[in-house]
Amino acid sequence: MKTILLAIGGNSLIRAGEKGTMAEQLTNARRTAREIVGLIGDGFRVVLTHGNGPQVGAALLRSEAGASQVPPLPLDVCGAATQGEIGYILEQALEAELRAAGLKVPVIGVLTQTVISLDDPSMKHPTKPVGPFYSREEADRKRQLGWHIVEDAARGYRRVVPSPEPIEILELEVIRSLVDRGVLVIACGGGGIPVAWQGGQPVGVEAVIDKDRASALLAAHLHADLFVISTDTDFVYLDYKKPTQRPLKQVGATELEGYMAEGHFLPGSMGPKIQSVLRFLRDGGKQAVIASAENLRQAVSGHAGTHMYPDKAVSKHEPGTEIAHPAGGRRS
Repeated sequence: MKTILLAIGGNSLIRAGEKGTMAEQLTNARRTAREIVGLIGDGFRVVLTHGNGPQVGAALLRSEAGASQVPPLPLDVCGAATQGEIGYILEQALEAELRAAGLKVPVIGVLTQTVISLDDPSMKHPTKPVGPFYSREEADRKRQLGWHIVEDAARGYRRVVPSPEPIEILELEVIRSLVDRGVLVIACGGGGIPVAWQGGQPVGVEAVIDKDRASALLAAHLHADLFVISTDTDFVYLDYKKPTQRPLKQVGATELEGYMAEGHFLPGSMGPKIQSVLRFLRDGGKQAVIASAENLRQAVSGHAGTHMYPDKAVSKHEPGTEIAHPAGGRRS
């Protein structure tokens, strides 16, 4: 049975213009779950990872708002809390859709810790924005707490935290065992809870790990047949949102690296996704796909999305033949 590691983005739970209420997130999760259950019905085994950007921002807001009455929570604990929150939402949605499809597949969220290095360059030069915007006076008070604050000329001041590279998934063997038993595992939420080894034990770190980079690491170590990143665009585009915009449909790693060097993929949007794909391919991965959440099944069957391969493999593939159906045929 072929294994797909699917990394879903924030738009799978909170869409543009929404407040992020629980009702909205559950409705959106059901839409995504239908695509995932469709893949399972096609005969694939799925490992699911997810982002947590809006949710961890809300958790920080709640923590700050209640700081006069209860101790505030550090960022790693907020990350852990949102892993549980989103895992619960996805479990409910997936179990409902599996039941509706007549499929008996157990679902479990695994609270995941991701190891980083305290010597990572980002630990000294934080750049990842988190939480709300502040006035100048509020920002000055936050700096006294040891926070790194940067100015956004249009919107005020905001906290930035390190975003170090993931090195190790602590719960890897637990995840592997569950996957081998046919469990639909939800893991590495928000990139995982950042921890570093200190004195022989993992200790939480105030940081945010990119979920696509952590997903690529997990996909490589699980030897996933396909690494899929769900996003809000149908393809990876060159000259995105320019008159010369054009989609990439099939591309090899070296060509993709060239486009990255030319500046086609911005750091705050598609850049980390492309870097994650390249990491997966360098670590032995055979195929990766970036596609919209609404077209996951079409993308896996080769009829949608951008398909990326190691250089030696790209010439062997034609549209519509990327992934053979686990039962031996081709999906329509």
